[in-house]
Amino acid sequence: MSEHIVTIVGGGLAGCEAAWQAAERGVAVRLFEMRPTVRTPAHQTDRLAELVCSNSLKSESLEDASGLLKREMRALGSLILPTAEAHRVPAGSALAVDREPFAAAVTQAIETHPKIELIREEVAALPEARPVIVASGPLTSERLTADLEERFSAFLEPPTAAPPTGRLLYFYDAISPIVSADSIDREVAFAAARYEVGGADYLNCPFTREEYQRFREALLRGERYPLHDFERPKYFEGCLPIEELAERGEDTLRFGPMRPVGLRDPRTGQRPFAVVQLRQENQGSDGQPTMFNLVGFQTRLRRGSQAEVLRLIPGLERAEILRYGSIHRNTFLTAPLLLERTLQFRGDPGVFFAGQLTGVEGYLESAATGLLAGVNTARLLTGKSPVWPPPTTMLGGLLHYLVSTAPATFQPINANFGLLPTLSQVVRNRRERNHCLAVRAQADFQAWRQATEEMCGQISHTSPIPWSES
Repeated sequence: MSEHIVTIVGGGLAGCEAAWQAAERGVAVRLFEMRPTVRTPAHQTDRLAELVCSNSLKSESLEDASGLLKREMRALGSLILPTAEAHRVPAGSALAVDREPFAAAVTQAIETHPKIELIREEVAALPEARPVIVASGPLTSERLTADLEERFSAFLEPPTAAPPTGRLLYFYDAISPIVSADSIDREVAFAAARYEVGGADYLNCPFTREEYQRFREALLRGERYPLHDFERPKYFEGCLPIEELAERGEDTLRFGPMRPVGLRDPRTGQRPFAVVQLRQENQGSDGQPTMFNLVGFQTRLRRGSQAEVLRLIPGLERAEILRYGSIHRNTFLTAPLLLERTLQFRGDPGVFFAGQLTGVEGYLESAATGLLAGVNTARLLTGKSPVWPPPTTMLGGLLHYLVSTAPATFQPINANFGLLPTLSQVVRNRRERNHCLAVRAQADFQAWRQATEEMCGQISHTSPIPWSES
């Protein structure tokens, strides 16, 4: 094996993207994935890049922050995005995937790359070899978490700047339920996109005021899985359980994930009081979906309560629940204290972090940090300095947030236009302002690429990306 070796811990989106980027730059990779030897509360298979929550990689539009981040990732030779595109299912303007063949294709790409060695075992402590990328994700094993905390404690002594909750933080991330397509009442649930934008790729379950009130009352009385004595619920605001939203007020749900704006019930010709949207989860052998997930319906209700609540949704009275919602503890670093914007650990420049462990939230964001970590480890091994895009770009804005936020208030973040510096001119219309931010971001990203051409350009793929499951 080559003398240039990078060790990567974790075979999720970030770890796979990092492995691919390093390997495509001629660096040998040892990628460790603990499944199936050690299981997690959320994963169902031993495949790499398994999507455990939603199957959506969000909007493709450049008027959306996720669309802009996709554009930047494609320019850097992403593995994840073309694989997702090869296994997409209808979802309007969003890039959603059939998750099983998607994960199978990523796994095959990694397993067959001549520069990548996949090792199926748990890494219980930070490896001594450098460089190393820790992309173990929000479900990092207890032993590795303890080892990292010990190293961070030594680095931060005296702990004058550490937040009171510790150097490794956590929040709770919940998974939405999935129902069988043929158990949905199509006389009630209607296909439509809001404002007819992006095609009728969603099914919509419409509520009257009375149906909505009964549904909310059932949510409030539903039995929840208890937390451990040492845990406090610290939810990510962008992924709140539906029962938590229901507690915040009578209208919180219908102004949030159940908002009916831009939709009309064909039975009445009127806008519903509230709606639940269902998004296609897969594509069957005949090209038709067999499963739908409930958009924004993450929950920590017990299964019995979930079944009662879900069957109060109009159109789902006889729903066959294929996957119940669940909740698990997610771990992330206090990045402002620990990371450089190159994703290097401040206490050891040979250690990189990537994925949700850094404090980014979402599939795209995780893969994007893995991409940059893979690029930077390859640069480090070939005598070049690590790089990062300017803060006016979406990836650069995410990195800036990770290193500049006050540690005491640091929380996971999705890609959003609020991360980018304001424009020199005042643009009051939000859509027009986002367009201007995206135009500036693309220009600055291209200029950065040209300035670091040896990093971004002329990637020589040593093996083709296999799109089909084998």
